[in-house]
Amino acid sequence: MRRSLRRALWASAVVAVTVAAVPMTSAFGAGSVTTTFTKASDWGTGHETRVTITNGSDATVSTWRIEFELPSGTSVSSSWDADVTRSGNRYVAVKKSWAGGIAPGATFSWGYNGTGAYKAPLSCTINGAPCGGGTPPPTTAPPTTAPPTTPPPTTPPPTTPPPTGDKKLVGYFAQWGVYGRNYHVKNIHTSGSAAKLTHIMYAFGNTTGGRCTIGDSYADYEKAYTAAESVDGVADTWDQPLRGSFNQLRKLKKMYPHLKVVWSFGGWTWSGGFTQAAQNPAAFAESCYNLVEDPRWADVFDGIDIDWEYPNACGLTCDNSGPAAFKNVASALRSKFGSSNLVTAAITADGTNGGKIDAADYAGAAGSLNWIMVMAYDYFGAFNAQGPTAPHSPLYSYNGIPTQGFYADAAIQKLKGKGIPSNKLLLGVGFYGRGWTGVTQAAPGGTATGPAPGTYEQGIEDYKVLKNTCPSTGTVAGTAYAKCGSNWWSYDTPATIGGKMTYARNQGLGGAFFWELSGDTSNGELIGAMKGSLG
Repeated sequence: MRRSLRRALWASAVVAVTVAAVPMTSAFGAGSVTTTFTKASDWGTGHETRVTITNGSDATVSTWRIEFELPSGTSVSSSWDADVTRSGNRYVAVKKSWAGGIAPGATFSWGYNGTGAYKAPLSCTINGAPCGGGTPPPTTAPPTTAPPTTPPPTTPPPTTPPPTGDKKLVGYFAQWGVYGRNYHVKNIHTSGSAAKLTHIMYAFGNTTGGRCTIGDSYADYEKAYTAAESVDGVADTWDQPLRGSFNQLRKLKKMYPHLKVVWSFGGWTWSGGFTQAAQNPAAFAESCYNLVEDPRWADVFDGIDIDWEYPNACGLTCDNSGPAAFKNVASALRSKFGSSNLVTAAITADGTNGGKIDAADYAGAAGSLNWIMVMAYDYFGAFNAQGPTAPHSPLYSYNGIPTQGFYADAAIQKLKGKGIPSNKLLLGVGFYGRGWTGVTQAAPGGTATGPAPGTYEQGIEDYKVLKNTCPSTGTVAGTAYAKCGSNWWSYDTPATIGGKMTYARNQGLGGAFFWELSGDTSNGELIGAMKGSLG
């Protein structure tokens, strides 16, 4: 999370038209090996399809190749757990290299997101036989024609989504939002978001001198709230022991007992102190515990979140504490906070070989953390003023992506490949757009002359502004973009958020999170889109 580069990153959204319908299955008869296409969701302009291969034979299906056509008006925009290629309206899906064989009586599932409303595939075959079966499949299939687009993980992701209802939906609350943006804890209630969220991250505490310290005492616990501003309509008094956002969060938790609140430390601006913290993790953990569990607000917080940008790598400052530093800090925090408190972390989403994920032992730290939030945004932006234009939060790679490995799926697969359990990973979403000006090309990859104008910061704009001033005209790699005049923007819409939440479910992730709460509309449209698709 960024305080300087991201403190203007707020967005709102349009209503997602998501149909959480009973799955519609298009089967192709009966047979020894069958393939079914199931409509998992349909939001009108797009849909999610789950494809299941069932081995009803008495021999293991060691590899497979599915060919099918899609009717006019729909196409595959992204896929997972299979390598998919296209020629016209004809698609070929083949087994990924990491996937094992399908034992007799077992199933394997993969899926895709499509454009347009769901339409049943046509002329489906598996290993040359009808998808409904009828002819025993060969023990081997034609060789894979499409190589994996990302390095294969050492362990395959889940083939079926876990049950809905157990996913974490986490939102960051930025302490400085109470100033210029006039966004307060009460807005979490009035927008309807509090009922949908499972956890709130309060950002940020500082790490001065390798210790956890207060970030903004006025916003945190000194600001007096009027009755109109207060969550419960009761004004603060001059002599009450706790005011500010901390007291408002206490009131919010009383209204929504299911909500947990976690205090986040670091961020883009305040991560410098982690280097000193890594020299004495126990002392750092002691200071954090004493601050989070301060008697004035101990009941407000349910744990601590570490946003170290970045261990053994460079962010605003560079750290060279070594690959074990992050693991050591996480271990010390867990030891001090115990098993009853939450200890979480937000980490880099750099999926490049030898990049920031590879610089630190995130897998070693995972055992000390309740979950890990993968910041899958800010990959590209007008910090490269001349472009090329590119979506700042791509879910997948695409032809022409400026940096291979700078997309969410690359990071997720790399982390899973290191042995981090899928259900400990949360996918990040940004409630804002990044943009350039001086652009002449509508498609991604154009040149620019600098950052596009923004309300609070150049190159960044709220979604609630962009949806009116520069509506989405296209999608790429699971996110949206638009060109308006000479400005080019990329951002997530409710529809693309739906696709990302579908990805999170199908990858077996523990849920999703976003930066940050004040970016949503007054009725919580983006959070509603996340909740509706995440389950």
